[in-house]
Amino acid sequence: MSRRQLSRRQFVAATTMSSAALMTAPYVRTAHAAGKLAIGFWDHWVPGANRASTELVNEWADKENVEVSIDYINSQANKDVVTITAEAQAKSGHDVLAMPTWWPHAQADLLEPMNDVVEPLIKLNGEVNGTVKYLGKAGDKWLGAPASIGSQIKSPCSRIDLMKKFANIDVQEMYPAGAPPRAEKWTTETFLKAAEACHKGGFPFGIGIGQTADSVDAVGAFFQAFGAEVVDARGNVTVRNDNVRQVLDYFKKLMAFLPPDVPAWDDASNNKWLISGKGTLILNPPSAWAVAKRDAPEVAELCWTHGFPVGPKGRFAPFVPYFWTVWSFSKNKQAAKSLLLHLSQPAAVEKLVAASGGYDLPAFEKLTTLKTWAEQGPPKGTLYHYPNPHKHQILSISASPAPPKIAQQIYAQATLTKMCVRFHQGEAMEKTLAWAESELEGFMRS
Repeated sequence: MSRRQLSRRQFVAATTMSSAALMTAPYVRTAHAAGKLAIGFWDHWVPGANRASTELVNEWADKENVEVSIDYINSQANKDVVTITAEAQAKSGHDVLAMPTWWPHAQADLLEPMNDVVEPLIKLNGEVNGTVKYLGKAGDKWLGAPASIGSQIKSPCSRIDLMKKFANIDVQEMYPAGAPPRAEKWTTETFLKAAEACHKGGFPFGIGIGQTADSVDAVGAFFQAFGAEVVDARGNVTVRNDNVRQVLDYFKKLMAFLPPDVPAWDDASNNKWLISGKGTLILNPPSAWAVAKRDAPEVAELCWTHGFPVGPKGRFAPFVPYFWTVWSFSKNKQAAKSLLLHLSQPAAVEKLVAASGGYDLPAFEKLTTLKTWAEQGPPKGTLYHYPNPHKHQILSISASPAPPKIAQQIYAQATLTKMCVRFHQGEAMEKTLAWAESELEGFMRS
């Protein structure tokens, strides 16, 4: 965890936000908005991305005369989660803290309501997707402001040449740069046939069925495409249903065409698979492609990011959002909210997205067509469809629509991937479902 200390003069004047921002600050900036502000941001893996957020914070602090300190907190070894848990227990820490996915709900009782930040941002930047609402709200209370930094879709990234050669699929024609998708025939059955063809060609799809986040997110999107709920929105265990049986049958077929060690893959495995040149397709944000640009440019120039296949119940893509939260015990809530409004203005978001090379995704619908995604390459336009600019997919998260505190356990325990592995390895369907039912009922009691 790196620490940056940046001194600022004391707050001397109250101002309102520029009318050009088309929104109103959630408070009148009196002397109570001055003083110090401690910020905990996710430590970005893209070189230079942290610099962009630091510059935006400095810009705000200069204007508001607030003394700020920024910690960039690494997510490796769950350092971000350790920080969240420690501060919640101590009831002391950062005023602003980035939290991934499930953690705003896990700390809901200790978070400052953010309605006065999020509601005007929605008016300015457009609606947010359902997954952001599912993870970011408890009843009518917004638990955090949707953060672009760290938020991502784990999209298919395909080798253009290998998909053409072995599966007779032109991913650039199906998902043309600068135009809506033409993907009506891109179904889960087409995906399965393509996986078989590429396997026979010696360049299998690289989809982890392990117990880390990339695997859980990928499998969860297919469960949703089949309508395979294991716990419903009211918290009822519903795993013994035909949609779950159907998706387990599907994965048993699919896993026959994947590398045999995919149940042991971690979050680095699919990246390495693509960069090595061994595979045709992975499910990942653009990080693998970005590393390939540096380490294997001959692979990167043949990659294309595009949408998920459509299943019997729809086309779902795993969206993993971050939130900027403010603790209820923060000593400077007003300044914290002012900063988050500043970081969420369109110009600020565009700067953050550009600094991340297009990796980071704003949750607001009006901010999904920024020029960064259209211009990134090689090949140019390879990220155009990454932010879902045509609302082609339903952005989702694995284990929903179960109540978030239950879904978090399903996600953390990789229940869905374990079901797929057990059934693939020869366990009887009803025995797999009985095992899952027992696990899920245990989550209800914990």
